[in-house]
Amino acid sequence: MEMPSGLGDFDPTPNNLEAFWMPFTWNRGFKKDPMLLAEAQDMHYTTTEGKKVLDGTAGLWCCNAGHGRRKIVEAVQATVAKLDYAPSFQVSHPLPFELASRMTNMLSGDYDHVFFCNSGSEAVDSALKIALAYHRVRGDAARTRLIGRERGYHGTGFGGISVGGIVKNRMFWGPLINGVDHLPHTFNLEKQAYSKGQPEWGAHLADELERIVTLHDASTIAAVIVEPVAGSTGVLLPPKGYLKRLREICDKHGILLIFDEVITGFGRLGSSFATEHFDVQPDLITCAKGLTNGTIPMGGVICRKGIYDAFMDWADNTGNTIELFHGYTYTAHPVAAAAALATLDVYKEEGLFERAAELAPYWEDAVHGLKGTRHVIDLRNIGLIAGIELESRPGKPGARAYEAFRKAFDAGVMIRTTGDIIALSPPLIIEKSHIDQIFETIRTILTDLD
Repeated sequence: MEMPSGLGDFDPTPNNLEAFWMPFTWNRGFKKDPMLLAEAQDMHYTTTEGKKVLDGTAGLWCCNAGHGRRKIVEAVQATVAKLDYAPSFQVSHPLPFELASRMTNMLSGDYDHVFFCNSGSEAVDSALKIALAYHRVRGDAARTRLIGRERGYHGTGFGGISVGGIVKNRMFWGPLINGVDHLPHTFNLEKQAYSKGQPEWGAHLADELERIVTLHDASTIAAVIVEPVAGSTGVLLPPKGYLKRLREICDKHGILLIFDEVITGFGRLGSSFATEHFDVQPDLITCAKGLTNGTIPMGGVICRKGIYDAFMDWADNTGNTIELFHGYTYTAHPVAAAAALATLDVYKEEGLFERAAELAPYWEDAVHGLKGTRHVIDLRNIGLIAGIELESRPGKPGARAYEAFRKAFDAGVMIRTTGDIIALSPPLIIEKSHIDQIFETIRTILTDLD
């Protein structure tokens, strides 16, 4: 899986760290002691100093096929040389039509259309807009309320942070979008600690949607959006039966159900999407990250049959020629679409979704092998995802996990932290020896950490 030659060299050492305002980063701390990545291949990054770092997080949950994949790189190169850009307003190009067809065919259930965008955040905002507009074009315009969930992460657009439930993602930006309510999150340390896979306790929390319906009346609610597995908040797993119950309540009251699968899509749980893993079909599915293996930004909204048709019927009845007044300059960008098509080829040719399912039991054993390790108060896993929750230092939440993150990087393993939770989500090409390295490194660091 070597990179093709002829890419050219670049100076990996910046002459000034100050001008770049880094996202979700302690900028002052980073710029005093930067961690700079210069290259990536297969399971490893290489720093500007030449040190190899094992990628335990697939970048940011996105490089599911590993790094530097020749087929994807060559597809990007060939496409940018042939068609560097084409709009999708009133004209288009062949690639997104093929991509949308392949995406709908890879899913079980009656999904028949895909709307493309450029990120998970845009996918969420697009899905929310589609849901609102769907009810309007069907003559049900009173359905304007959106229901998210506490501790939910749905990107950083105003729609996403409104339905999201992570406090620091919301607290700076004013009142946000009106008419939003939140379900409780599904995590309970006392009842669920050290569950392997889905916890037994907690399905009843889905019935909180009935309480919200009683409060607002179902006729005002457009959609419920949840992550099947909450990732960025620290790996919170759905209790057994929880997602099916949400689906039942939404069906009962005519509410659309949206699964935010930006993280769980494309093999992370050992199946194409979480909808297949949990055997629950939402009405809309958001995706991004693994769609292009992180190579080129791209996102999408996968629509269940009937959503697109409602817009076509409305347009026919009203004489409108534009059915959905929404889109982006870079919707279905040709280079991104080429990267996505090549990525789907790699997933299929190498059986990476099946590989993730086969490795999941070994991964689970490695995760729960940390039980009893110093500072660990809970371990959570599903597919090739893990959450390792640490006891917080008194008065310093997040400090212990952040120090573990820095020490792991120095020891040659990339992990991710949120608060005092270590989150792991490696590329699906991971070997058992890599799994051993990740958890042995974490065990050693936590044992020596104050």
